[in-house]
Amino acid sequence: MAAADRPVYLQLRDRIAEAILEGRYREGDMLPSVRAFAAEQGANPLTVAKAYQLFQEEGLIVVKRGVGMFVADGATKRLLDRERRAFLDEEWPRIRQVIERLHIDPAELFERA
Repeated sequence: MAAADRPVYLQLRDRIAEAILEGRYREGDMLPSVRAFAAEQGANPLTVAKAYQLFQEEGLIVVKRGVGMFVADGATKRLLDRERRAFLDEEWPRIRQVIERLHIDPAELFERA
């Protein structure tokens, strides 16, 4: 499914996950408030709240009432493991089919990287 075809809350979730994996939000760091992130992304605050709720349910963020939301300890490793597994199980098979269909030599891919 193309990114644009995914529900907005999942697109926002992906952006937050990417920021955590890239180290823009480290374990223990406070995430932007729902309103701040919504304004930054041009999204509805309820949609951002839904994305944050997913992270909370997965144990990737912790909420400190009256303070804010923070990246949980171990979140980076869990996200990395999940994203790697999703790539290898879902995306790689499609990419491999395209490579085989177009008769692309894998060495050529590494030459272009």
